Amino acid sequence: MQWSDSGIIISTRRHGETSVIVDLLTRDHGRHSGMVRGGRSKRHRPVLQLGNLVGADWKARLPEHLGMYILEPEKLRSALVMDDAAKLLALQSVCVLAGQVAEREPHPGLFDATEILIAALAGEELWQPMLVMWELGLLGELGFGLDLTSCAATGSAEELIYVSPRSLRAVSRQAGEPYHDRLLPLPSFLINSNQSEISHTDIKSGLKLTGYFLHKYYIEMKEQDLPEIRQRLYTYI
Repeated sequence: MQWSDSGIIISTRRHGETSVIVDLLTRDHGRHSGMVRGGRSKRHRPVLQLGNLVGADWKARLPEHLGMYILEPEKLRSALVMDDAAKLLALQSVCVLAGQVAEREPHPGLFDATEILIAALAGEELWQPMLVMWELGLLGELGFGLDLTSCAATGSAEELIYVSPRSLRAVSRQAGEPYHDRLLPLPSFLINSNQSEISHTDIKSGLKLTGYFLHKYYIEMKEQDLPEIRQRLYTYI
């Protein structure tokens, strides 16, 4: 059994004296693990860092086996975020959260979105709203997708400013006003792609919104709290 693909390194762990088990988010083979022989060597160490894009050749005798990776660097970006605490926290959080999708199930949309987000983290682009939208997309991949197209109560697409924690749907200003203390704020940039200015308050509201449903996912599906690194990211921002 053998395949080749592009993958983003989302976790590594030691195996034996010299090897490393690498978890990749690949384009066509989903989240997939494999062993890299000699992965703790000086030659491999700069490559086997979170967020790096690699070309992966995986080989195993049977499909269910762990298998072996041969990895070639394509884009080494982890070093570009090391001097920025917020970006480093974001990269670590993205890698931990991406590790929640089912293993070996293709998620090409998530791969592409993760590749775009990490490229933004390593560059000078406005990455914070992209992070919120990435988490929104991840929720959809995990089965907790939000419907922000119309009001859950009226069906209207006008003045959508809330999200219902129960229905996972948007709620309009008028319909939500009597229950505003039980609803989550919906930042406008999530439904208006043409919005040119995004405030820090919008970013916090967006992370609070996605964080609420990520927490709900972890409690319902994992019976544990949201990862500490994601909570630290929200507090830092």
